[in-house]
Amino acid sequence: MPAKKKVRRVSSISVGEFYERHAKELKMRMIGEEVGFDRRISESTVNRPGLALSGFFRYFAFRRIQVIGNSERSYVLNLTKAERLQRFLEVCEQNIPCLVVSRGKKPPEGLLEIANKMGIAVFASSMVSMKFMNAATLMLEKEFAPSTTEHGSMVDVRGIGVLIRGDSGTGKSESVLGLIERGASLVADDMVRFQPIDEELRGSAPHIGQSHMEVRGLGIINVAALYGIGSIRLEKRVDLVITLTVASRHNDIDRLGLERQEYEILGIRVPHIELLVAPGRDIAGLIELAALDQKLRSFGHNSALEFETKLLETMRERQIK
Repeated sequence: MPAKKKVRRVSSISVGEFYERHAKELKMRMIGEEVGFDRRISESTVNRPGLALSGFFRYFAFRRIQVIGNSERSYVLNLTKAERLQRFLEVCEQNIPCLVVSRGKKPPEGLLEIANKMGIAVFASSMVSMKFMNAATLMLEKEFAPSTTEHGSMVDVRGIGVLIRGDSGTGKSESVLGLIERGASLVADDMVRFQPIDEELRGSAPHIGQSHMEVRGLGIINVAALYGIGSIRLEKRVDLVITLTVASRHNDIDRLGLERQEYEILGIRVPHIELLVAPGRDIAGLIELAALDQKLRSFGHNSALEFETKLLETMRERQIK
């Protein structure tokens, strides 16, 4: 089992951080004054304040981003001006993070002025309400998911996400380059960041290291520039962990592969293989072979188990004869 890793947990993010990272994907733009960027978003879901605008606050999710859609607009526009302004004031007094008006519509009259006066940012998104809420929730879930990092390299080998571990000098970088030349895509080099997303372990590179890797003797290389944009992936599910180990006569390795080991990261167990490194061994080719075998296993085919079953059947037949 690996040593316990430091896990980073996020309890909140600022409105400014959320806007900077996700405005483009969510088709958001700032309207009104640039205020409230330091307010905190404390929950990984989004809320529509319809009940709050009607005056009911008992179960109001004030820690979430508030989305004003067509339903909310239609409702408040049927109120008198005095009632509308009072409801806006009551909502903004709940210490909400920010407001987003969907479908690119203008905010109802009076909302922008009250929100800005109380230091709350107001944004507009051209997306329809449900699409915005679904996309924003996925992004927030990723922001709030626990994360950890580990030394190693990660590649996408024919759809199988492979984390390659090993001590310094075991040939991780050379193996990754060999895999890229065979058509694999680099996810991360040297340091891999992990997060559990939708019950899957996802691996990615720290932002500064994306598409770059260090090769001993050559220094830093830009993989995307050398091999094309298809040679990199920003994120991938971890399907297999391979630990490179220098071969010695003391290695005790399961030759048949019947007992597949597991490697745990953030509470998620991933199939684990220890691969011996020795002069003359094509490590990149063996990693590719291991990835293909893992793909077969995901389809219900276990080569080692099938071989054992055939062997036992053959032995049984000979005993009968």
